[in-house]
Amino acid sequence: MSILFSTQNSVGCITFNRPDVLNSFNREMALQLQDVLRQCQDDSNIRAVHITGAGRAFCAGQDLAEAIAPDGPGLRTIVSEHYNPIISLIREIEKPVVCGVNGVAAGAGANIALACDIVIAASSASFIQAFSKIGLIPDSGGTFFLPRLIGMQRATALMMLGDKVSASDAVQMGMIYRSCDDDKLMSESMECATKLAAMPTMGLGYTKRALNRSMTNDLEQQLAMEEELQVLSGLTNDYNEGVAAFLEKRKPQFKGE
Repeated sequence: MSILFSTQNSVGCITFNRPDVLNSFNREMALQLQDVLRQCQDDSNIRAVHITGAGRAFCAGQDLAEAIAPDGPGLRTIVSEHYNPIISLIREIEKPVVCGVNGVAAGAGANIALACDIVIAASSASFIQAFSKIGLIPDSGGTFFLPRLIGMQRATALMMLGDKVSASDAVQMGMIYRSCDDDKLMSESMECATKLAAMPTMGLGYTKRALNRSMTNDLEQQLAMEEELQVLSGLTNDYNEGVAAFLEKRKPQFKGE
């Protein structure tokens, strides 16, 4: 299988599994990832998602052998049917998505990581907008997310020059949340996902919805949306549990309801 999937402590655990080609995507892998993301979206027992890669790379982007094959899907299909649905699903899943970047994240691989809610990278990991080196433009939401994360000047330079960004530099410029020692990546990123899965995940989902809309809303629209989502959050069982636990001075037991 190009994608490994399991559940652990209410976390849907996704692993890119083509290590012999640095987990580069072909059609089979892209469609498998879409399937497991939809499973994570639909399964109420899954309250957070964790994505990482097998071997020494997170994801090297598109498998170029497929991209140039005469009988291959072609660039339009690769973008419209492979990557665009993946990015949309990551953003539409109203559950936290944590990405543990275990090695190089290049091209679409980098932008899939940046579409996730929280990114933790191994200290040896790197991020490369590799598209310009083969005459292409950044896809997989790169031109949308990266300028919003690090600013237009830096995003433009990284996309045009194709510079490699170390994990520590990615943290410093606000591209990712944090980095850690290589041997601690899986424990720390899974700890983050597990912690989120035990939180009031309906409220976290509403937070994600508000953040998504903040990309295009003006202030008045955003204030109105916050009002609407705050009311919905106040109707959840987890809100009642959180308030009761605070008043009773005990640890809350959230259920994601």
